[in-house]
Amino acid sequence: MAKLSAKEIIDSLKEMSLLEIKEVVDLMKEEFGVDPSAVAVAAPAAAAAEEGPSTATVVLTSAGASKLAVIKLVREVTGLGLKEAKEIADNGGNVKENVSMDEANELKAKFEEAGATIELK
Repeated sequence: MAKLSAKEIIDSLKEMSLLEIKEVVDLMKEEFGVDPSAVAVAAPAAAAAEEGPSTATVVLTSAGASKLAVIKLVREVTGLGLKEAKEIADNGGNVKENVSMDEANELKAKFEEAGATIELK
């Protein structure tokens, strides 16, 4: 028996009545133990989950005018020492990597409140 392409299968389904298509679906359930309609429902849900990134890296681009407040916030968030936190405040850099988008947005708001400029990557 020749193997049918997906296009040929779809073309043959277009020629069937709804009752005949239902019979095909029922036969697929029996033969393969899979409900094809469940796959059709799961695909949009998986696509919705892939819409945006689920994690981000919080990057300090500028400490702004109140560098001291930003240094304190870097120390609080990262647990770094004074020297390392000052280096990030002076030169910029990653504050936290691979955090959830919710946490990243919260951190961004805190740093912006302190006068810093933050990017989420």
